[in-house]
Amino acid sequence: MLSERIDEPGSYGASELPWYALYTRHQHEKTVAEILTSKGFEVFLPLYETSHRWKDRAKLLSLPLFPCYVFLNGGLERRLDIVTTPGIHSLVSYAGQPAAISFSEMEDLRRVVGSGVRVEPHPFLKCGDQVRVKHGPLEGVEGILVRKKNLYRLVLSIEMLGKSAAVEVDAFTVERTHGNRPDPCNIDTIAVTVPARNPGRVPCLRT
Repeated sequence: MLSERIDEPGSYGASELPWYALYTRHQHEKTVAEILTSKGFEVFLPLYETSHRWKDRAKLLSLPLFPCYVFLNGGLERRLDIVTTPGIHSLVSYAGQPAAISFSEMEDLRRVVGSGVRVEPHPFLKCGDQVRVKHGPLEGVEGILVRKKNLYRLVLSIEMLGKSAAVEVDAFTVERTHGNRPDPCNIDTIAVTVPARNPGRVPCLRT
């Protein structure tokens, strides 16, 4: 499984405590996850594999899907233990309060990462057709469908962070969800990343 977590595989949805995001120092995500786990916290660090080539060799690396972020399930009653962990800059907050992440967004992300399918970072999206996977290991997962050349991808977004990840899907395995609104963007569009501190409509660029 391309993630670091302390709950058991297959336990998705078992805990309904809110999830929070911790902002970490660059390249300290794994260290932070390990220390918090040793303290008894439930953490989730989604990873993806990518190949990096040097002059004489290529190496497969496991990197954070969302650089500088580690996710924490509940545990805020021990806030001092959290924020004093080496490598943590801050607990992501809104209006001075810890900002809980949408439960459905986190569950979909955990299912995708835990499924073993290839997942990778993607520019943040808020436009396009909202779809749901009809069958297979990702059945029930919802996201935005995009197309690049002949490949279709399902983009999952953590809206509070302004971050997205994408996984390749077959177009016939997804269906539109109810409540899709007409949108000038279509599945041949990409979106410009908008910082989380400045939410608003994401402009679309035609590919």
